[in-house]
Amino acid sequence: MSTAADRAFDALRAAIIDGELAPGSPLTEVEQAARLGVSRTPVREAFARLIAAGLVTERGPRTLVVSEIEADDVDALFELRTALDEQAARLAARRVANSASVGERFSELAARFAAVDRAALAADDPQRHGYYALVAEFDAALDNSLSSSPYLAAAIQSTRVHLARVRRLARDDDDRLARSAAEHAAIARAIADGDPERAAAATRLHLHEALTSIHTHLPRRGENRQKERA
Repeated sequence: MSTAADRAFDALRAAIIDGELAPGSPLTEVEQAARLGVSRTPVREAFARLIAAGLVTERGPRTLVVSEIEADDVDALFELRTALDEQAARLAARRVANSASVGERFSELAARFAAVDRAALAADDPQRHGYYALVAEFDAALDNSLSSSPYLAAAIQSTRVHLARVRRLARDDDDRLARSAAEHAAIARAIADGDPERAAAATRLHLHEALTSIHTHLPRRGENRQKERA
C-alpha cells in the first residue's frame, strides 16, 4: 500500500518529468504540501527521494530547486544509454527464437509506431501523453525480454527517469516525434524478426537522432533561472 510520501514523490516526479515543474523551479514544503493536499512531512520525505534520484538539487541552506538539464549531462546519459539499449535490443531479438510471444509483442508495437504521424500526434493532448505511453509500452516490453539479464535491466531502469525528462524537450516538435516513432518501429521490427545486429543498429541510429534533436531544444545555460526571475 502506498504512503502519503509515496504519492507525493510520484506526483512531484511526474510534474518534473512532464515539465510542469521546470528546471530551476524553486520548491518549498509549504507550497507543495498545499498543492498536493498533504502535510509537510510526506513532502519532506519526497524531496529527499527526489534529491537522491538527481531530480532536485540543494542550491543552498533550505533552498531546493528542480535540477537543471545540462548539455554535458545529457551527452553522458546518452553514452550510457546507447551501450545499454543496444545490448538490450540484441538480447530481445535473440529471445524471439525461443519465445514466439516476444516476437508477436514487438511486431504489434512496430505496427502501432508505424501508425504514428503528425495527424495522430495532433490528436493527442498537448503533453503528448498518448505517444509517451506507447514509448513506455515499448520500454516495458524490452524490460520483460531481459528476465535473464537482471543487472542490465536494473541499469536501464536507473537512467530511464532522466531520459524521460530530456525526451520531453521535443514534445512540441511533432516532426521529430513522428521520426522517433518510425525509428522505434524499425527497432521493434528488427527484434520481431529475430535480427540482433539490425536491432542494435536501429537503436544506435535512434539514439543518435534523439540526441541531435535534444541539443536543439536544450535551454541555454542559465536560461531557466532567468525565466524564474522574470
